[in-house]
Amino acid sequence: MPHDHATAGVPMRWVGPVRISGNTATTETPVPLATYESPLWPSVGRGAKVSMLCESGVVATLVDERMTRSVLLEATDAQTALAAARSIDEHLDDLKAVVHGCSRFAELVGVRHEINADLLFVRFEFTTGDAAGHNMATLAGDALLLHLLRTVPGIAYGSISGNYCTDKKATAINGILGRGKNVVTELLVPRAVVADVLHTTAARIVRLNVHKNLLGTLLAGGIRSANAHFANMLLAFYLATGQDAANIVEGSQGTVMAEDRDGDLYFACTLPNLIVGTVGNGKDLDFVEANLAGLGCRSAGEPGSNARRLAVIAAATVLCGELSLLAAQTNPGELMRAHLHLERGRPAPETPAQT
Repeated sequence: MPHDHATAGVPMRWVGPVRISGNTATTETPVPLATYESPLWPSVGRGAKVSMLCESGVVATLVDERMTRSVLLEATDAQTALAAARSIDEHLDDLKAVVHGCSRFAELVGVRHEINADLLFVRFEFTTGDAAGHNMATLAGDALLLHLLRTVPGIAYGSISGNYCTDKKATAINGILGRGKNVVTELLVPRAVVADVLHTTAARIVRLNVHKNLLGTLLAGGIRSANAHFANMLLAFYLATGQDAANIVEGSQGTVMAEDRDGDLYFACTLPNLIVGTVGNGKDLDFVEANLAGLGCRSAGEPGSNARRLAVIAAATVLCGELSLLAAQTNPGELMRAHLHLERGRPAPETPAQT
C-alpha cells in the first residue's frame, strides 16, 4: 500500500564551479542538480570546466523579465471587443493602480490582446520581484478582470485564464514575447580547450548544431526551439532549487548558436522562458534554503535581484550541459559509452574513431 506521507528523494550533487559574468552576476559557483540521470552530473561538470578555462566564463545577459496571465472576456460582437481593447489601452494607468492596490511587488509592465470572433484575450505582463510570480500574476489578473467588468461596457467574464499566457505549454507566443526571465548565455572557447576538454573541433560542433538542432528540429516541427536537451539541465536545477518543475515545458524552448572563429568556438544559448524564483512555494524546505544560500541567492538586495541571479546561473548551467552533449555527439559512440559506464558500470562496444 502507498504511504501518504512518504517523500520522493531525488539524488542531488553539486557540480562545477561555473564561471559567470555579464549584466546580472559575476561569480564562480558550483551548481546543485537533482536528477536520476547520473551522466548529467559529469556532463555539466565538463561544460563547467570549460567555462573556468575561458577568460570571461559564461557571459550571461538578462534581456527581459515578466510573468504573464491572460484573461478571457466575452463580448457581444467583434466591434464591441475592439472597443473594449481600445479602452484597455487608453486606461493603462488605471490598470497599474489596480495592481498596486493588490500587491506589494507586482508591477504591470505590459498589456497585449487578441480578438477572435466575439472573444477578447488580454495578456497582462508583470514584474514580480523575487517570486516566480504565478500566483501573484493570477491575483493581479483577478483584480484587473473585476475592474474591467465594472468599467468596460459590452463584455462578460470568460475565464481567469484564456491560455494566451501561456502557462506550462510550449507555444509560439511565449517563445516570441518571453515569459519569466529571458537570458542569453555566450561562451568563447579557445581552440586548445575545444580539443583537450571537449575532444572535438569548433567546425564539427557548428556542423552538428546546424544539422541536428536547427534542421532536425525544423523537420520535426519544433516550436521556437533549436536545442539538444535544455530540459535536462533545467529540470535538475529546478528540483534542486524548489522551482515548479512543470515550467520546463516552456522553459526548454530556446536556441543554440555556434560559430567557428578561426578554430575557437563561439557557443550561445538563448532561453526566453526561464521561470524561477527565490521566494514562494517550495522555498522553505531546508535543502532548498541551503541550496539557494549556496548559490548566493539569499542576499538583502533590491527585490528581484536574487531571482535574477538565480536565472542567470540556471541559464549558464544549461549552456554547460548543452555544450558537453553536442561535443560528445560529434564523436561516434561517445554518448553511449558514457551512459553505459556511468549508469551500468560497464564499457560499451568500441566504435570507429571520428575522422
